[in-house]
Formats: sequence, structure tokens, C-alpha cells
Amino acid sequence: MATPSSIDDVIDRALESYAALSELGEEVEDEWSYVTELSEAWRSRLEEVAATRGGSPAEPTISTAIDALVDEAARITDPHRAIDWLSTFPQVVLVALGERP
Repeated sequence: MATPSSIDDVIDRALESYAALSELGEEVEDEWSYVTELSEAWRSRLEEVAATRGGSPAEPTISTAIDALVDEAARITDPHRAIDWLSTFPQVVLVALGERP
């Protein structure tokens, strides 16, 4: 895996991972609406950052932090735990990017 070189690359990688968490969380039927609405809201926030800073270079520490977060999220197999991560994951991405959650 190549280290992302721009903010766009970092956010794209995070959004791919976030989509996988969302899919896993959607397996809990009683939480489907919550998962969908939460995912849409955080996806929009991350896309805002991409729209304003996307072409900027990503410092290696940012890429490393996002890679570690994505790797940790990939280990989640329990749909309920995925739901827990749906609000935490994007906030960690934003903090790593120096943005306000």
C-alpha cells in the first residue's frame, strides 16, 4: 500500500474504510436508520474537508495516523462494535487532519 500523498488520498482511504464499517453496522436491522443517517452526516463532513483542502499535501504523520486507524477498523467484525466506531472514526480522522470535528 502506497502512503497517501495528498489530503484527498488520505480522506479517500478513510472514506473507503468508513463505508466498510457502515456496511457492517447495517447488519443490525434495528439500527439501520441510525447507521445510515450517521454515516451520511460524517461522510458529508469529511467531503467538506476534501473539497477545501483536498489538493494539499498530507504530512507523513497524517498518513501514518490514518493508516493506523484504517488498519484498526479493518479488524472489527462485530456489527455492534462497528456502530460504536461510526461516530468515533471520522472524529479521529478530522483531528489527525487538524480539523474541528
